Amino acid sequence: MEAINKFISSMLPYTEWPMFILLIGGGLFLAFYSKFVPFRYFGHALAVVSGKYDDKNAKGDVSSFQALSAAVAATVGLGNISGVAIAIHDGGPGVVFWIWMTALLGMGIKFYSGSLAIMFRTTDSEGKLQGGPMFYITQGMGKWAKPMAIFFSICGLFGFLGVFTANQFTEAFMGVVQPHETLFVTSEFNWKLGIGFFLAIVTSVVIFGGLSKIAKVASAIVPFMVGVYLLAVLFVMINNASEVLPALKMILVEAWNFDTIVTGGFWGLVIIGVRRAMFSNEAGLGSAPMYHGQSKNDEPTKEGLVAMLGPFIDTIMVCTFTAVVIILSGAYLEEGSGITMTMSAFEKTLFGFGDTLLMVIVTAFALSTLFTYSYYGVKSLSFLTTPKIGKWYNVFFVIMIIFAAVASLQLVKNLIDLSYALMVIPNMMAVLYLSPKVNEASKKYLQKLKQGGA
Repeated sequence: MEAINKFISSMLPYTEWPMFILLIGGGLFLAFYSKFVPFRYFGHALAVVSGKYDDKNAKGDVSSFQALSAAVAATVGLGNISGVAIAIHDGGPGVVFWIWMTALLGMGIKFYSGSLAIMFRTTDSEGKLQGGPMFYITQGMGKWAKPMAIFFSICGLFGFLGVFTANQFTEAFMGVVQPHETLFVTSEFNWKLGIGFFLAIVTSVVIFGGLSKIAKVASAIVPFMVGVYLLAVLFVMINNASEVLPALKMILVEAWNFDTIVTGGFWGLVIIGVRRAMFSNEAGLGSAPMYHGQSKNDEPTKEGLVAMLGPFIDTIMVCTFTAVVIILSGAYLEEGSGITMTMSAFEKTLFGFGDTLLMVIVTAFALSTLFTYSYYGVKSLSFLTTPKIGKWYNVFFVIMIIFAAVASLQLVKNLIDLSYALMVIPNMMAVLYLSPKVNEASKKYLQKLKQGGA
């Protein structure tokens, strides 16, 4: 494990600037190029999700709400609870500001990639609808771009593993329950292995049931678990109302700390923010378009507006609340990183039982993320081979859950960071290249909307 971690760590610096330029530079370009359409039609996006504009005759497997729930299930999870803690641990409170900035640009990126998912979807050899980066790369850009789609899919085989979730769930369970002391005595390693096997079995039951099962489970769990988490956080914030503004002020002041202790100075701080924001909402990564490509929707712009809500829910809302609790509790000054830091923050602010409540929420988050992530990997392997062979990815996915339960946080974090950064490159190149087609489609749709025909 140490050898793998050393290799991945040595590769990471080479991916930082391409990722940064494509996400931030590309995001800024798309915001202006779209004339801020995604932001101006935020209210309409909410109406689309509510089902007001559903087309019963449209092709697809799931509703726009289910597609958004499944995509949000994959992102609102331990990325928001642990990821924010890791970001604050690595870069200090100021890093949260850069997470916000990346998320706002991410909303524009998701609008474009969600639109492309519908615009260039196709059917596979089994006659099922398929959408996502590999399809808008090959269909939208042409045969010459196929190597980019292949590269994206190969990186996806590793990027879409549920390793971070499995690792952080195990850490949370070990920290709160301390089973090696409270349940029965055996080594920590054995307990972690046992938790890994438990997660693998539960995940297997759902993921071998296919997409409709995943969408049903996700749309049932996600709104409920987000609600419980936000209520807990709001309670903490109301209880510590006098500390909320100073926490937000600290984020804004520290964001411009040019003498930061972060490796790489100020730009190192910004890059941590970009990395963790991308991990939180996956804008620019190309995963969510795989779900949005399955929507019962023939109107690209409508789906793009739905996709845009993802970064707002899971980064602007959930990550901000998590960050404020971590800062006002003082947990960010402690040694631990990841889930341990968030657990400590909740325990301090919720009368000593906050870590237990968070454990329940984390369990729901972890399972929904594991259920949804496997689907992305299946799509990647199916594109590289056939849908029949693609289903075997689930076996690899389940085995890696057990591996992640006993691996170090550093190894798991680096593996995901590297895979994500490499996936952003072909996906963002395709989104930028095809953006004129999205603008053309949205112009027509918005005209139709004005005339009352959407």
